[in-house]
Amino acid sequence: MLSRLKIKNLALVDDAQIEFREGLNVITGETGAGKSLLIGALRLLLGERADKSMIRSGESTCSVFALFELRNPKPINEFLAEKGLEPCDGGQLFIRRTITESSNKTLVNDEPVTLNILRELGTLLVDLHGPYDHQSLLDPATQLDILDAFGELEPARRKYKKVYDRYMALQHEIDALNSDNDEDLDRQIEFLDYRIQEIESAALSVDEEEEVEKEHSAMANAQGIIENSNGAVQALTDSEGCVFDGLIAAQQALKNLQKFVPEASDWHDEIENTVTSIREISYSIESMAEQIDASPERMQWLDDRLSTYRTLCRKYGSSVGEVLKNAEQWKEQLKKLRGRDRQKEKLILEQNKILREVENLGDVLRSQREKVAKKLATSITHELSDIGFEHGFFEIHLRPCSPKSSGMDEVEFGFAPNVGEEMRPLRMIASSGEISRVMLATKAILARHDQIPLLVFDEIDANVGGEIGGAVGKKLAEVAKHHQLICITHLPQVAACGETHLAVSKAVHTGRTFTEVRLLTPLERPLEIARMLGGNSDLALRHAQEMLNF
Repeated sequence: MLSRLKIKNLALVDDAQIEFREGLNVITGETGAGKSLLIGALRLLLGERADKSMIRSGESTCSVFALFELRNPKPINEFLAEKGLEPCDGGQLFIRRTITESSNKTLVNDEPVTLNILRELGTLLVDLHGPYDHQSLLDPATQLDILDAFGELEPARRKYKKVYDRYMALQHEIDALNSDNDEDLDRQIEFLDYRIQEIESAALSVDEEEEVEKEHSAMANAQGIIENSNGAVQALTDSEGCVFDGLIAAQQALKNLQKFVPEASDWHDEIENTVTSIREISYSIESMAEQIDASPERMQWLDDRLSTYRTLCRKYGSSVGEVLKNAEQWKEQLKKLRGRDRQKEKLILEQNKILREVENLGDVLRSQREKVAKKLATSITHELSDIGFEHGFFEIHLRPCSPKSSGMDEVEFGFAPNVGEEMRPLRMIASSGEISRVMLATKAILARHDQIPLLVFDEIDANVGGEIGGAVGKKLAEVAKHHQLICITHLPQVAACGETHLAVSKAVHTGRTFTEVRLLTPLERPLEIARMLGGNSDLALRHAQEMLNF
């Protein structure tokens, strides 16, 4: 249950600490006193977005804090563990939000969390029903959710939805294949085919590109290469007075010198090695020069080939490697486009197979819903008889429909509030008071089935009065046997049914307006009930005491 709510500097609330108890907690007060601020604070703790306009005038920060004391903390602890958060210590869960002009801080058990996590946690803690939420009961989607919640059909619904999602994923793939018309498809195929053929016919190669560039550079300087090569050969071996001849003459002289100087033998051998090197160098230079093809035809081929490489790199990639890589990707894309019809046929066959599975699971879910619908309709009819519809009758109609995420059923809640009236769809009932009571009856039934510890009703008794107000109060008290319940009310009949009574009032001190929340004592309650009855006269006070069974 929610045991404590602290509010500081939120709108008109300066500093309030409210203690709640088990059972039915009623909150009363004059219109405009600030009762809605308590619900606003609770909504903030459940993940509603906040902004700096909520901060009390003249202050720089506001905060809200809640302490939940859980009898069964297991579902909450499992959720916290899933989010990587610490479990509740002794079943106590703390939530705090602090809002400044520039920041928004949210803590759960003193650990920071996102608003999304807080919203998810809130759905496990509180079922909050606002003054206009009863209109949601007119929404067929809400009606279907209520039916499934009552029948505990969520596992079957999740199983169905898992298969339905696969069916829709295939539909998206098929739609994507159908997104282009035949003319666009042919144009894409032609465009890719042209690119691939242009690249493949060029027979590109990273190694060849390097060789072509090297040879092209050599041919561009062929004349200089040949002239310098010939000059080098002449100087080394072919001209008169060349290096080779000089070394031979020196070698002969050293041979003769050996007779007189023994070391001359070593010098002779070293020159022999040099002569051999000179011969090899001269031969290599001649061979290199002879291999240069300086013909115009070869030069033209090299120009054309180099131009091909540069053109394709400019069009299809920054390098030969990238051009070849893109070509492979385009081949794969072309293959898919050409196999589009085959792929579509394959997807349709698979989708038809899954559709049969969807329909089978949808039929199972419908069968379960039909059984549950009868029980829920009977239960709501019984609950409605307790709150002023003694002769009312409630029905739930299911109609088959094409598969959608929630199943293959459309639901319609029907209601005949009085004897002799035809059953009409709930959405056609004009009275908001009637719809509110139907919502209360529905909540009363669901409260026995769910594990949410706290139910909050903000003026669910709107447009209800007299004896019906007393019946509504008794029904709220009955619901409070299964859950902690907080109810903001303007009806004295409802307020009198509360086990804990909080009064909200507004006062002006030193030129500023303050909202205050007080827990009423048993002696104070008759005075508040009398105020709600229309005044503090002796008659009103006696009536209030009678309502409270004084």
